[in-house]
Amino acid sequence: MMKPFNFSHALRHKDPSAFILFPLLVHSFDLVVSSIGILSIRVTRDSSVKVPLEDPMAILQKGYSVTIVLAVLIFAGSTRWLLFTEQAPSAWLNFFLCGLVGIITAYVFVWITKYYTDYKHEPVRTLVLSSSTGHGTNIIAGVSLGLESTALPVLVISVAIISAFWLGHTSGLVDETGSPTGGLFGAAVATMGMLSTAAYILTMDMFGLIADNAGGIVEMSQQPESVRAITDVLDAVGNTTKATTKGFAIGSAALASFLLFSAYMDEVSSFARESFKQVDIAIPEVFVGGLLGFMLIFLCSAWTCAAVGRTAQKVVKEVRRQFIDRPGIMDYKEKPDYGRCVAIVASASLREMIKPGALAIVSPIVVDTPIALCCFLFRVLGHYTGQPLLGAKVVAALLMFATVSGILMALFLNKAGGAWDNSKKFIEIGALGGKGSDAHKAAVTGDTVGDPFKDTAGPSLHVLIKMIATITLVMAPVFL
Repeated sequence: MMKPFNFSHALRHKDPSAFILFPLLVHSFDLVVSSIGILSIRVTRDSSVKVPLEDPMAILQKGYSVTIVLAVLIFAGSTRWLLFTEQAPSAWLNFFLCGLVGIITAYVFVWITKYYTDYKHEPVRTLVLSSSTGHGTNIIAGVSLGLESTALPVLVISVAIISAFWLGHTSGLVDETGSPTGGLFGAAVATMGMLSTAAYILTMDMFGLIADNAGGIVEMSQQPESVRAITDVLDAVGNTTKATTKGFAIGSAALASFLLFSAYMDEVSSFARESFKQVDIAIPEVFVGGLLGFMLIFLCSAWTCAAVGRTAQKVVKEVRRQFIDRPGIMDYKEKPDYGRCVAIVASASLREMIKPGALAIVSPIVVDTPIALCCFLFRVLGHYTGQPLLGAKVVAALLMFATVSGILMALFLNKAGGAWDNSKKFIEIGALGGKGSDAHKAAVTGDTVGDPFKDTAGPSLHVLIKMIATITLVMAPVFL
């Protein structure tokens, strides 16, 4: 790993605070460019002329394209203004290219997510066809689609990290010894670039939630089928945009975790006053730390999915009770007690997240019990075996393996869940017999499995990854 970036030396003729203000400026402009992108969305349709409605996803992508163009221009101006140094006159250009790498990465992530979750593309169409042969084949096809969907995002993230690091490394900035520095800052700038359109991406996520609830309101209020047909299309696009946001979040988490891991190693070196540049997973204790990191991701995913299952059982029992006590619900003569179901879900959402949340907080403190007992044991073992940094290395392996496995698991859960949801939606708008057909029943089963994947377990993992990295960084002195 390269030495930490030395601002005071690199900016001998410029105020170092410019490098500190740079990310604040970039993300401030994110609000501006995203707002312009949102306001650029216009749909003008003459009701007297019968023409097909424009694809909602295409409309959203036009606004996203406007946001990206503006983000690139802002990034170019910001890097030239704040990151120019007399020591390396062309360094700002390298850092602009790092930001461009991040922006391109975000755009590619959006495209990949759309490809794997939109029913206009082959993966979801294949999943729809699998529903025609039963529930089991639908589940198998959905799982395989989710597993396959991890490949392209990982390749994109890999290229982004390496490209940004080496653009920063070759920027011309050097430390006191003349060694190239700035590689990690280049990766940080790429992360800023990826997040420079975050406000627009989050807006697309909110669109999905609104469209979903609008469809529910239309159905419950017994609107004409023509109205429901429109909300079904919007709901399908909303499923894609929600999956896009989750993919975007895990991609940014991957870039940020790489930086936090490097910061952890730097902090250990600083406190221990000993070089800590690599982690050897061939050491048994370090390898065990990596296994514990893998375990955390799978255990957290299991707990979150199980929480959804337990809560769903309570809701189903409550709904059945209401059907028995109020038989007029089915023919709209009586109103259901919605508040009771909402109360069940609301209380469970808080109660059931205690275990996964505690796992993320306790685990890094407790490997050096799986992540202070374990740490303490490895520290003691390292002391008696002449390995003073053993505890820190074990935690580093845990952080590294948890990050890698968490990224892959989150990508799998998010894409599979989104694809299952849209395959059901595609059947509901008329494919393979439409609502009530055997294919639709199989697709509903797939969507039931996919909901905890994409709405609970998947989104929680990028939070878990960042939380483990942050807690590990803060608790670094404990591991020494």
